[in-house]
Amino acid sequence: MIPPHHHHHNHLPPSTANKTAHLAELRARVPDLQNEINVFLTARMEDDKKAAGQTDEKESREEENYGEEVVEEDA
Repeated sequence: MIPPHHHHHNHLPPSTANKTAHLAELRARVPDLQNEINVFLTARMEDDKKAAGQTDEKESREEENYGEEVVEEDA
């Protein structure tokens, strides 16, 4: 019996030249993909830093004004 994850195909496997060409194409695309990922992650990190800075700023104001009634102006 053939295991369920194994599919039997009636065609011949790709030639070594085809495999080599396919791998070469993948290798050529990897740097671009890595660059896209790095740009995305850098942007996310910057967003996270900004969000954390806003949180820290708000917490600092709350600590400074603890126990006092403060009316905040909406900007």
